[in-house]
Amino acid sequence: MTIDEKLSHFYDITVEEAHEKAAAILGEHKAALEKMAEEHKTLSEENAQTQIKAETASARREINKALSAEQLTIKRDWTRKQNELKEKIFSEVKGLLESFTKTPEYENYLTAKIKEALDFAGNDEITIYLSPEDRSLAEKLQHTTGTAIQLAKDSFLGGIRATIPQKNILIDHSFAGNFEAAYKEFKFDGGPEHE
Repeated sequence: MTIDEKLSHFYDITVEEAHEKAAAILGEHKAALEKMAEEHKTLSEENAQTQIKAETASARREINKALSAEQLTIKRDWTRKQNELKEKIFSEVKGLLESFTKTPEYENYLTAKIKEALDFAGNDEITIYLSPEDRSLAEKLQHTTGTAIQLAKDSFLGGIRATIPQKNILIDHSFAGNFEAAYKEFKFDGGPEHE
C-alpha cells in the first residue's frame, strides 16, 4: 500500500469514525432533547392541570359567593315583604276591631265578658275597667250588669280588664292584649304542608 493509499484509507476511516461519533453525539443530543421536551410537556400539562383546578376552584368560590349574596338579598326582600304584609294585615284587623266597637254586638260582647269576670270572681271583690274610648257605654253596662265600672287610664282598644285584689288576679279580655299577642306570634306559613 502506498502512502497515498494509506492516507486515503486513514482519511476514510477517520471521516467514517468522525461521522459515527457525530451521529452518536447527535443521537445522544437528540435523545436528551426529546427527554427534555417530554419532561417539559409533562410539566406543562401538570401545570396546566393545576392551573385549571385552581381556576375551577376559584370560579366555584366566586359562584358560591355570588349565590350566597343573592340568597341573602332574596331573604332580606322576602322578610321585608312579609313585614309589609304583616303590617297591612294587622292595620286592617285594627280597623275591623275599631268598626266592631261601634256595633250593638260589641255592647253584647262587653256584657258577656263582664258577666264572665263576675262569675269567676264569685264573692270576691272585683274591679271592672273599660277602655276610655268606651266611656259612652259605661253607664248602660253598669245598669245591665249591676256592677260598678271604671274607666282605665290607658286605652286598650276595647274589651274589658278586671282585677281581683284578694287573689292578685288580672283578667284581660282587652283587644290590645289579644292584638299584641297575635301580632307577636304571627308568622307566614306557606307551601303544600300548610294549605
